Amino acid sequence: MLHITNEIALQDWELTESFMRASGPGGQNVNKVSSAVELRFEAATSPSLAPPVKTRLRRLAGRRWTNEGALVIQCDETRSQARNREIARDRLKDLIKAALTPPKRRIPTRPTLGSKKRRLKEKKVRGEVKALRGRVDPQK
Repeated sequence: MLHITNEIALQDWELTESFMRASGPGGQNVNKVSSAVELRFEAATSPSLAPPVKTRLRRLAGRRWTNEGALVIQCDETRSQARNREIARDRLKDLIKAALTPPKRRIPTRPTLGSKKRRLKEKKVRGEVKALRGRVDPQK
């Protein structure tokens, strides 16, 4: 069981871990030991998360979200399988915590009088510059 907050905990059946050989430095060890971790969380079918949280999680996950509705996190940062597993679980926790907070509602504001005047002044200057780009008549 993976505890996200006091109210939310993911069940073991929702998480699947697979291990594979990692790339990068490690000498002969990298060819022998499966230290990279792929953590798969079945988010779409998870009863632990509310539908709005799932929607935000999908948006935050980006390419890590599969067509089947699973969230896949890969980690091969360290040579230790246990540490990579811990890092992947921490990333999943952070992602879910970020999805738990609803986005702030934007309060529309009006432009100030000064900003309106500056914008119109700049438009006038640009118009004058463009007016000078016309055809030049040769002097007689």
